[in-house]
Amino acid sequence: MSLNRYEQAIFEYLQSHPDEGRHWENKVSTRAARGELAASTLADELWDYVRERAAHTQPFRDWAARGGVQRTSLLNLAEYLIRLWGPVAPKRKPPVL
Repeated sequence: MSLNRYEQAIFEYLQSHPDEGRHWENKVSTRAARGELAASTLADELWDYVRERAAHTQPFRDWAARGGVQRTSLLNLAEYLIRLWGPVAPKRKPPVL
């Protein structure tokens, strides 16, 4: 899976800030386990997060200071987080012949 530079920066930020990373991991795993999470919904929530953090935190503050980023897709990041933290699908056993 290929992440664009903004997606990669967000992912690296979550990895380097354990509290925030755990928050997103819990959010994704809990909602995905209940079947309440679609990648497009998570992508929108990630954008809300970026806008909120832009007032306080690097690298988001730099993005906002430069006029913000145009609406870049965060769908790949959302799909990656769901794969990474979502429920593990049980392996199917081959049929007995």
